[in-house]
Amino acid sequence: MVRRIFFAISGLGLLAIIVVAFFWPRILWLLILWVPYTAVGLYDLFLSGKNVLRNYPVIGHLRYGLEFISPEIRQYFIETNQSGRPYNRQQRNLVEERSQNKPGYQPFGTQYDINDIGYNSANHSLVPKKASEADSRIRFGGSECKQPYNASRLNISAMSFGALSPNAIHALNAGAKIGNFAHNTGEGGLSPYHLAGGGDIIWQIGTGYFGCRTKDGDFDPDSFKEKANLPAVKMIEIKLSQGAKPSHGGVLPAAKVDEEIARIRGVEPHRDVISPPAHTAFSTPEGLLEFVVQLRELSDGKPVGFKLCVGKRSEFMAICKAMIKTGTLPDFITVDGAEGGTGAAPVEFSDRLGMTINEALVFVRNCLTGSGLRDKIRIIGSGKVISGFDMVEKVALGADTCNAARTMLFAIGCIQAVRCNTNTCPSGVATQDPKRWRAVDIDVRKQNVANYHDQTVESFLDIVGAMGFSSPSDLSPSDIYRRIADEMNQPYSRIYNYIETDHFLNNDAIHPDFKEDWEKARAEHF
Repeated sequence: MVRRIFFAISGLGLLAIIVVAFFWPRILWLLILWVPYTAVGLYDLFLSGKNVLRNYPVIGHLRYGLEFISPEIRQYFIETNQSGRPYNRQQRNLVEERSQNKPGYQPFGTQYDINDIGYNSANHSLVPKKASEADSRIRFGGSECKQPYNASRLNISAMSFGALSPNAIHALNAGAKIGNFAHNTGEGGLSPYHLAGGGDIIWQIGTGYFGCRTKDGDFDPDSFKEKANLPAVKMIEIKLSQGAKPSHGGVLPAAKVDEEIARIRGVEPHRDVISPPAHTAFSTPEGLLEFVVQLRELSDGKPVGFKLCVGKRSEFMAICKAMIKTGTLPDFITVDGAEGGTGAAPVEFSDRLGMTINEALVFVRNCLTGSGLRDKIRIIGSGKVISGFDMVEKVALGADTCNAARTMLFAIGCIQAVRCNTNTCPSGVATQDPKRWRAVDIDVRKQNVANYHDQTVESFLDIVGAMGFSSPSDLSPSDIYRRIADEMNQPYSRIYNYIETDHFLNNDAIHPDFKEDWEKARAEHF
């Protein structure tokens, strides 16, 4: 029927215009409407690859137009304060208010259903204490480290220049300088914009070795040494895997790879940059630890650690066995949750692979404790850290400090448009288009970043005190509760099994939940 209507309008319309034109030539102006209408319709009928347009020429474009703006319609008109993904409106508003140095108060009571399964909470104390300001920082660096770093409890997680715009990177780093916390470069290399603000840097070395690679893409020790010894670089992080795309190399679409990014990364411009899924500098747990030693020596004794999203449990246990066997330890381990974010990743990798942050923190804590290594290695928790309570939760489950990425982006103007991989980010945060990224006002946004950090850490310490503790180090899994079935709250200490120090060293009595993976693990191979 629609196709017949199209042919009727096209054919009869043209005939009517021609006939009337003999008496009233001005009607020929209607051809301005008729020609494109007919051209689009004919294209839809015979050349379009879309079934809907073949059946509904011209008018079918209305369907695709509505589909194009449906994310905005949902975000602005349909979502409730708690239903948005990956961050709901209430979470985004909290970051925005704190970034503007507003108190973030809430009237009338909580908007969450505290009886929902999965709801996390903590119990307060009738004798609250004051957590010390000194506990907002913690020392990184083991016995082999010549230049330890006193880090904030909350730092900026890994985000590369290329994925983010120059102004976004600059604003984040300048905010880190104001707030006295660290800024992770991401695997895209150490760019001038990471150094522009004067903030402390954690330089991440990924599988592509961007910024310290040979022409063939292998690790270049000389190039690394030159940059790693810059005063701004405080720690080095080896990226093994990432929560949003575990066992898949980083992806930077060709639309974002201009000449400057290509020069910083050491790649060809205007081509997709896809990092290898695994390192070429090592391939075994023992090799990883040898690489840790190499980077520590090349950086003149700065703290060196690695980041991973936990997958096969036996493979992380293999790293623990290598630590026990060789006596070589990283200074820290960053645990990235499967719910972490990224600029671009295959859908299935983001949706289906990797261990969630809370489960992963418990597992890593157990492995290090059972290996007798927990007190020698710092743990960083990274995965949807938004509020002071999120920090309390992660620290109670095993982390020493937390990293935040997307919430830091909200502080510099991100609106969760979910166009990070298209180079058309409307807020100018995740784009290399100068007409777009110039919207990020560095002078304003750097203060927003510092404000968000300071208020969140302050909230973290306030909650620790309200729970009756004078230090975050006193937190434990028994202090965080999760709503489970049958309308019961259970502490994490009952949800997961927790093992004692040196438990894995007694091979005759390993807990059955860990025994099979521990026996499968080998220091010599993953």
